[in-house]
Amino acid sequence: MTTQAVAVTQITQMLAMQDAMNTRVSETWRDNGYEWYRAIWVECAEMLDHHGWKWWKHQEIDVPQVQLELVDIFHFGLSLRLMAGETIENIANSLAVEVEKDSGEKDFKLALETLASDAVTNKAFNGEAFGQCMRLMQMDLDELFRQYVGKNTLNFFRQDHGYKEGTYIKVWNGKEDNEVLADEVVKLDSAAEDFQQQVYNTLKANYPG
Repeated sequence: MTTQAVAVTQITQMLAMQDAMNTRVSETWRDNGYEWYRAIWVECAEMLDHHGWKWWKHQEIDVPQVQLELVDIFHFGLSLRLMAGETIENIANSLAVEVEKDSGEKDFKLALETLASDAVTNKAFNGEAFGQCMRLMQMDLDELFRQYVGKNTLNFFRQDHGYKEGTYIKVWNGKEDNEVLADEVVKLDSAAEDFQQQVYNTLKANYPG
């Protein structure tokens, strides 16, 4: 399978998972008018604090946290593309090309501002700018896929265990569920056909409830 074909396959799977998650929250999510574009630019602003932008003080880039924020943005970006009504196949083919296109931008902050600007101005998800942000944070599509499937599965797990009702336990033996996920997901094979089920089973085994 070519690199492009693998990218399309991974993005197709993520699109299907995003649709399933959004439907779990609301069956009419495509018609609810959710401002996914706003979630993108707000997340971009929050991400800058993890990257560092204040010239008047020393700041270290928290790469894992920035990567995690990029995964969250991809959830919103996929939702925005799906809401526009295109087929999953067409979206996957378009995004596979966009995220691999190198704009040449070397400054992460500027690449991120391009992503945020398109969300604010055009209410759109700029796949090329997103891909550039990934590259500048040492994140390839395989890593995005691994972290995305992990976070998406955690979101499902939360829904299954009382998140909406307020009975979900977020701290597991002194660690937040996100931290437990990050520790456990690296032990699994993201290329396995049942990767998502493996993640879910691991979360279930660690959940204190």
